[in-house]
Amino acid sequence: MRFYLIPAALFSRCSCQRKSLRWLLLTVALVVSSASVAHFKLNLNIRIIHVAHQADGLAVYMRLPMPYLVADLAGEERDDGSREPAPFTTNALIDGEWMHYVDYEAIERNALGLGELAASGHAITSGKSEYQSEVIDVRVYRGISQPPFSTLEEAELAFQVSEQETVSPPPFVGDSVVDVLIHYSTADSVSSYSLSSSLDPGLEGQEDTANLIVDYTGDAPAVFRVRGLLHEPVVISNSIWKAAKTFIVEGVRHILTGYDHVLFVVCLVLGATLISTLAWRVTGFTIGHSVTLTLGFFGYVPTAAWFIPLIETGIALSIIMAALLALNSHPIKASSKSGFILTTLVGMVHGLGFSFVLQEILSVTSSNIWLSLLSFNVGVEIGQLGIVLLLWPVLYLIGKRLPHRLMAVKWIIALPCIVIAAFWAGQRMLGLINTI
Repeated sequence: MRFYLIPAALFSRCSCQRKSLRWLLLTVALVVSSASVAHFKLNLNIRIIHVAHQADGLAVYMRLPMPYLVADLAGEERDDGSREPAPFTTNALIDGEWMHYVDYEAIERNALGLGELAASGHAITSGKSEYQSEVIDVRVYRGISQPPFSTLEEAELAFQVSEQETVSPPPFVGDSVVDVLIHYSTADSVSSYSLSSSLDPGLEGQEDTANLIVDYTGDAPAVFRVRGLLHEPVVISNSIWKAAKTFIVEGVRHILTGYDHVLFVVCLVLGATLISTLAWRVTGFTIGHSVTLTLGFFGYVPTAAWFIPLIETGIALSIIMAALLALNSHPIKASSKSGFILTTLVGMVHGLGFSFVLQEILSVTSSNIWLSLLSFNVGVEIGQLGIVLLLWPVLYLIGKRLPHRLMAVKWIIALPCIVIAAFWAGQRMLGLINTI
């Protein structure tokens, strides 16, 4: 299936190892899902929700991928091979595959009906009461032309366009977003509420959807970061510290599910038999990735297509380097000037990898940007520290009680890391070559 390219800041970061896992999950999904769902692509995988408090309720400005609303509503394939398109879409059989396009005419006839799909799929509750929703306005944008939506002011401007954008040929559904303005009626002022979604379009990658919820109760907006379908209600309040906690959780989740980062930290610990050596290595790595995470997030890095594949290749090679150093019978002392500089430089490479992920879930113009950035970095450090605390005591005890077995244990751990990282490096180098 063909699809349009979108800005790099909106790409979901898919390391080569994650792609392999997702292809496996997609194969299973193809077996258990209907064929109509399988042909929708979730190319824009972020949902942004701004909640403004008004005297008569809540004004919710929502942007979400269009496949979330229509993918599971496509008709089944008929005996003659034709297929009833999903609402607000058209389809065509091209090269044996069904392609799904935005139907501007259907949207023009009943734009609020498209918004109702979003409103009915999201609930705002307080206690046991669910607030009634009313769709006020709807817009559909291509991913390559969507206006900014990071702040409440930008969200309001997105609805001030007098006419719905139309292009020819119509874009793919997977490359489009829907902006919906919904009013939720409340009898009294609301300081805390729960937000959830019942949408489940059955799309590959929907469990990784980046959700940003920004509440504007008080003077300072509170930004909440949650991953996935939002089936579990998210408690929203105007507590910036509770909001910061969601970014800490996301930082922890990223380090623990970013297998390349996990393997590097494992190899980093593997070569540190003394607590002082470990402290210097972790400090150097932390300083390095904190600096480039910030610089990369704010865009002070090259924007060429080759840059991200280059960094991901460098991350894979750093795992091999760390593993080989751990197996060296005369290791570099990380407390030395050269060792500290080395771990700092490697940390800078990994920090750029972290920044690519953070760019997908947070814009430079977002509210409370520095608190969110710091919280994400704290989460990364917590996740990294968790790996250290699990592995290093085991290696220390083996070194003390079974010193003759320590090198064998290192080989058992390091060798698979080298093989896996070499495979990733090869894949990523091919990707890098393709971008040059």
